[in-house]
Amino acid sequence: MNKNIKLAVAGAVLALSASAANAGIVIPAGDWTLDISGNVNSFMTRTKHSGTQHTARNDDTTGNVQTGLLPSAFAIGAKTRQNDLDVAFQFSFWTGSNANGADNLSGSSTSNGGLGYSSLNVRQSYLTFGDKSWGSVLVGRNLGVFGSDAILSDMTLLGVGSNAGGGNSSTLGRIGSGYLYADWKAQIAYTTPNFSGFEVTAALTEGTGQIDHSNLGAEGKASYSFAANDVTGKIWLGGKHQKIQTHAVAPTTVVGYTAGSGAISERDARAWEIGAKAAASGFEVVAYYFDGKNADHGVGQAINTNAVGYATSTAETDNRGGYFQATYVLPTKTKLGVSYGENIIETAGSHDGERKASIVGAYHPLTKHLNLVAEYNYLDVQAIAATSAAATGGKSKTMSLGAILFF
Repeated sequence: MNKNIKLAVAGAVLALSASAANAGIVIPAGDWTLDISGNVNSFMTRTKHSGTQHTARNDDTTGNVQTGLLPSAFAIGAKTRQNDLDVAFQFSFWTGSNANGADNLSGSSTSNGGLGYSSLNVRQSYLTFGDKSWGSVLVGRNLGVFGSDAILSDMTLLGVGSNAGGGNSSTLGRIGSGYLYADWKAQIAYTTPNFSGFEVTAALTEGTGQIDHSNLGAEGKASYSFAANDVTGKIWLGGKHQKIQTHAVAPTTVVGYTAGSGAISERDARAWEIGAKAAASGFEVVAYYFDGKNADHGVGQAINTNAVGYATSTAETDNRGGYFQATYVLPTKTKLGVSYGENIIETAGSHDGERKASIVGAYHPLTKHLNLVAEYNYLDVQAIAATSAAATGGKSKTMSLGAILFF
């Protein structure tokens, strides 16, 4: 049967959580089966900043009540069987619990923030069709293929992880300190049938990180899921490629490297990844690594770019990183977790920037739908130098406490 990913991230979180996964609210409607699902969450966060992490927008110590890595979401999907095809569609709407960018919480000098609006983000709007005999096709907007297993395996999906600062609709989790953001993007994707646990997905995606729209991206992933006695797990190998364009800038020397030709140039943005996770007797471990060229500008979110934060440089970059995570479910059903990861960016062989985070967390299922969460995140950032001067660094230490409910 065709997979209807009714809420890609939230569904994965339920699979990771100590509580039992639920299927949402299922309603028969004629030829269709309607599925309503989502999550509501909010966290009290307290972040201590130092060095370059202490900016005009981030005071010495910031405090917020905000959503975590997952914004709160409401999703509507439906599926049916027509003409020997499994047909489905999905829409999901995401929002934060705190104010948006027009509010003073995000450092605005033009608004008193009295209305406190939050923003709405439509992350999923896709259709699927297929059959178990030949696979399935997805058309529309959904989570990207490359990097999807890395973020869906991140324990901070239930919580906060690294805090991007006050007034943001969601936090960063481990984005930029262990993996690149998979992002939500327009795509046409094909997934093979499941051959005893083995699957392959290939996709043409919206071109990102370029100054025009002349190039599409390509992403793919092969995975194998296994279960033997009391051990379950998954292994995956993926990659992506896209042509990107640089802005026309004059030659500039940055960290001893001359970049920029005064003309628009085209380069490759590419990356590969490998990951594995295994669970047995309450324990679960996750190990992940990626390596790429011009795949990110250094913080995990500006995918397929080589701007690397330099105002006038188009130097090519090398990107790599990964994370390791271990969790254990106590007899009380509380899941305890520890995780370490980092992202590194290099230009012309120089170690120009690094983000590394150490995270500990506790996730307790108060009910099968409701989890209480407590986390501590230590983020250490070496900033990318904007001139030939040495790079500078900063640290952010975040305590978070809150709750997340799935339906």
